[in-house]
Amino acid sequence: MIEVTKLNGTRILVNPHLFEMVEETPDTVITLTTGKKIIIKESRQELKNLVKLYRKGIFAE
Repeated sequence: MIEVTKLNGTRILVNPHLFEMVEETPDTVITLTTGKKIIIKESRQELKNLVKLYRKGIFAE
């Protein structure tokens, strides 16, 4: 799971395996495979880096 910040400041954990699409419009919107959308403060690039670190951590174990 990776930790992101919703627009209201709440920190949440999301499963990056459920990401279907990430858009910057200019807010970053994550669309999950369930159809749910989450708007976050982190940029698309920051989110990409978080996912990379998460996946590196999985393979390092």
